[in-house]
Amino acid sequence: MESEKEIINLYENAKKNNYKIAVHFPLRAGKWRLRDAQYLSKDEEIKRQSYEYIENELKYIRAISPQYVLFHYPKPVLLDSEIDWENWRFQDETEYYFDNEYSYEKFITESEEFFRWLSYKSEEYNFTPVLEFDALNKYVCGTNIVEELLEKYPRVKICLDIARLHLQSKIDYKFHSLKIVKKFAKYAEVIHVSNGRAEDNASRNHLPALRTLSKEEGYANIKEYFDIIKKENNECKILFEHRSDLISDDELEDCYKYIYELLNC
Repeated sequence: MESEKEIINLYENAKKNNYKIAVHFPLRAGKWRLRDAQYLSKDEEIKRQSYEYIENELKYIRAISPQYVLFHYPKPVLLDSEIDWENWRFQDETEYYFDNEYSYEKFITESEEFFRWLSYKSEEYNFTPVLEFDALNKYVCGTNIVEELLEKYPRVKICLDIARLHLQSKIDYKFHSLKIVKKFAKYAEVIHVSNGRAEDNASRNHLPALRTLSKEEGYANIKEYFDIIKKENNECKILFEHRSDLISDDELEDCYKYIYELLNC
């Protein structure tokens, strides 16, 4: 949010109408040079600034008592140098490394430091930390290190973003999104629901998950994802992370009906 007034309005409205607030980090715009903290950075100063940035925001948002605070993980992301990532959106080149520049041992060490720190801060500030998978690397997909950390630090939960997982499956031929959903659904606090295609991700992302968007045209098959999620986790939250302004009111209503049907059939 751009102004203090917006945040005050949100908080007062939440109290008046008795609904809970969750924060997709950060709540406030413009408090650091990038949106996402780079807590896995190999640059020690950037890493220090990233932890400081998160701490300052957690102190600020404590007053609105968020139910959960969501962070992208990992950051920076580790990219396979054999894959063309042109359609993945980055703010600048410090948001990623290639995986041959970042060792498995360092990834384990830095990830555990972040999980441990987040777990501690979640108790201090009374919120649930949620990690939304960004571009996923061979260490996450090919080993059990993240599951082990989730078991060791159970306060930390996962967000599965269907459109993002689908996008990586179209960009990265080594990545299997449904296997990742199967692997991590039981740890999910929230599922982000939207749709999109690799070829026009830069200009048309976060589309509502309409039943008319077909797999044959390059969109995610939303049903395949929910078939797995329902079996693995019947307590996670569903968040419609879509641009409702792109469609008509009737289409939007049908989008909600479609997801309801998938969850309850």
